Amino acid sequence: MRVGVGVAVARRKAARWARHWTRRWEAQPLHTRRTVRLVAASGALGGVLAAGAITAAGPWDSGQRTAERRTAARADAAEGRTGDADHGAADGVPAGGAPGDGPRGAAAGAPRVLTPLGPQDGTRPVGSPPTGAGLARELAPLLEDPALGPTSTAAVWDVASGRALYGARESTGVVPASTVKLATGAAALTALGPDHRIPTAACTADGKVFLVGGGDPTLSAKRLAGLARDTARELKKDGVRKTAVRYDATAYAGDVLHDIGPNENIAPVTPLMVDEARLDDSRYGPAPRATDPARDAADAFAAALRKAGVRVAGEPRAARVPEAADELATTYSAPLAELTERMLTHSDNDLGEALARQTAIAAGRSASFEGAGRAVAGQLKQLGLPVRGARFADGSGLSRDNRVSADLLARLLVTAADPDRPKLRPLLTGLPVAGFNGTLRNRYGDEAGGAGAARGVVRAKTGTLTGVNSLAGTVVDADGRLLAFAFFTMGATDRAGAGEALDRMAAAVAGCGCR
Repeated sequence: MRVGVGVAVARRKAARWARHWTRRWEAQPLHTRRTVRLVAASGALGGVLAAGAITAAGPWDSGQRTAERRTAARADAAEGRTGDADHGAADGVPAGGAPGDGPRGAAAGAPRVLTPLGPQDGTRPVGSPPTGAGLARELAPLLEDPALGPTSTAAVWDVASGRALYGARESTGVVPASTVKLATGAAALTALGPDHRIPTAACTADGKVFLVGGGDPTLSAKRLAGLARDTARELKKDGVRKTAVRYDATAYAGDVLHDIGPNENIAPVTPLMVDEARLDDSRYGPAPRATDPARDAADAFAAALRKAGVRVAGEPRAARVPEAADELATTYSAPLAELTERMLTHSDNDLGEALARQTAIAAGRSASFEGAGRAVAGQLKQLGLPVRGARFADGSGLSRDNRVSADLLARLLVTAADPDRPKLRPLLTGLPVAGFNGTLRNRYGDEAGGAGAARGVVRAKTGTLTGVNSLAGTVVDADGRLLAFAFFTMGATDRAGAGEALDRMAAAVAGCGCR
């Protein structure tokens, strides 16, 4: 009973708080409301959210992701706080719910996981944007850091006004490494929409069952087994107890191997694979990969059919599914919005190549490296972005033939925050958070000096190849202004030093009003 009363009191306080801030919100000038809305859309916890107000209801429904809710709950548990968020999940779906389900009690831990951004006293609106001269005073000396190597470029834009604030060789095309995944995600979301799901189907024709890959690299062994059970059930309904298995991996065209060759950073690029063809139990990062993922998937499918009571004659063989085939069962990936977030947070190369090819298929182009690159460029051009001189040799950023400017990626992030383009929002919510998750989890620590102050504030996609470092994302500066940035460097010989130098640049933008 005491707990119930406490919750009721908290809810009444939250309701009074909400009415108070609604009145203050409606009294703000239009440009201020737009800026704050964009901050929320980027996944940041805006300055208008007071810590005590999220006891009963946190800001998780305004762009935050289920992964961050769960991490908040774990942080609470580790410090003796309680919460009822799900800790177990399969295929991106929280236990007991579907993707996108609302919070399950983790909201109260949010401020301890993601640092609140912008003015915290609630007494003043978002400030004016920094000036170019102010940013130059902060960034120009940092661009001279020897750790960055001979070639560095930078761009900073104000999101609310859509105005360029600072540039240094910002139109120069450079190797973007994995930051090119921002372009890949934007193109796929534009071409297909955030709710699109990639199918893997089982069809029947001529007394055979065809496993047809649609290009979902996140197809898990568990989902494949479920597809086999559904297929067996349909076969038995038709009195079929014996069949042969064929597999169709013809949705993609061109080379199966990336030009970096067999590599633990990426599987052979095929539309049919299980668990990204990983040969260990990892979910992301480098791992040993299967050499023939499609055949391995077909073998696993045939074994699951046998387990479900259907005899399978012979071994699976590659064959194109007949046009007249009847569909027996289908399993679908998580929505494209979630796939994009995963690709960005963990820099998932397999998803990068898959989403580039999904874009090519949607555009009616060949689902090859070349066709996908042209399709990505075409979608970005439709968004009004400066793609002249850009080149997209792959969707993952592993290729050194990619060329992207800092100006292009900064403007892309501004476009993703546009309230009129909600389908692009996963580009912002999927950005790793400094010192918290993904590829920024182990950066911006206390040992990072001045950059450590930006922990939880910088949200950015990283990019690293030998001699290439990049960082592109968003920050909210000291005046609560949402800014987009892109920093690139080539020729650095100290990988860690170059990354730390880019981190200091992002931290400088976050920490100053730069008048």
